Amino acid sequence: MNKSKPPLYRKENTTAHAVKSRRRRGDFGDTRHSKAEVASEALRRPMHGKIQQGRDYTPLFRFLLSKVGQPWPAVHSEAVARLDRADPIFWIVALREEDREDYIRTGESSCFSGLYVDDDGILRIVNPEVGPSTMEPDCRCCTHTFNGVPFTKKYRDPVE
Repeated sequence: MNKSKPPLYRKENTTAHAVKSRRRRGDFGDTRHSKAEVASEALRRPMHGKIQQGRDYTPLFRFLLSKVGQPWPAVHSEAVARLDRADPIFWIVALREEDREDYIRTGESSCFSGLYVDDDGILRIVNPEVGPSTMEPDCRCCTHTFNGVPFTKKYRDPVE
């Protein structure tokens, strides 16, 4: 029996009421069937958007963080084999120096360490000093996390 590894993404329930990742209106939500568009070529364009909805790549980000210090070609090939598309890998991993960031935001309240590939082809963390104890939440209502660990600093009201 062939036991393959699970995919590095989760399917989100986009049919439930008030799913945040689902857009409220399509690309043509404001212009379709308007008088100006009736004679236009825009009606002959496809209705599907360019964004693929309903995917959560948190398992991919945790996988990549667990592979820090390992050779990039092996990590990349395993990740691509377990994904539906390769784009999300480069949301967190920078191949060029000018693309490096200390952390990336993956949602309203989730952050992950930025990664890069060094000159020797090893996966590294951009700034290991950044962590849940160095970051402050943007709001009082959400549980902000860094690499899955809640922030230790409390929200400071800007009025104070």
